[in-house]
Amino acid sequence: MFSISEQFSTAIKANFEAQLAMINALTGKALEGVTKVIELNVSAAKASAAESAVTARQLLSAKDPQEFFALSTAQVQPNTEKALAYGRHLTAIASGTQVEFTEAVEAQIANTHGKVIGLLNDVAKNAPAGSESAIAILKSAFDNANAGYEQLTKSAKQAAEVLETNLTAVTNQSVQAVEKTVKQADKK
Repeated sequence: MFSISEQFSTAIKANFEAQLAMINALTGKALEGVTKVIELNVSAAKASAAESAVTARQLLSAKDPQEFFALSTAQVQPNTEKALAYGRHLTAIASGTQVEFTEAVEAQIANTHGKVIGLLNDVAKNAPAGSESAIAILKSAFDNANAGYEQLTKSAKQAAEVLETNLTAVTNQSVQAVEKTVKQADKK
């Protein structure tokens, strides 16, 4: 039978190791997200450089100002669509990374919660008579903290969903505005 101090020491060590594992996992997820963003930026920069060279050649080959203007106007919609696609892709990377972070943290919290409850139950079994109310207070405090975390997590998820919905709406409105502008420019 372990003493209470040995149980707490073991629990603290296990909790520290679990936190270290979570930090390593989250760091890995963050690096994966950063890597995806870097790959997206490199790909976008390469595509943009190649397309800019082609566009510059076309513009330089324009025979008169009207052709130059027509070529310039023709680039507006494709460039805007590419920028919007880039924004969507960036949002998808951020959302995916956020989901992975949330899942990792939730798993860690659930694991830690189970361990702490187990420790408190073990302590309660081995506690001296009369300490039941102190252990009940500890359990209640831990349950309240856990409930607060769950509410915070729920609110963060809702905020992320609202942000994603708003970004999608802004993207759709931007596409519609560009299409309308291009159609008006084509009519002139």
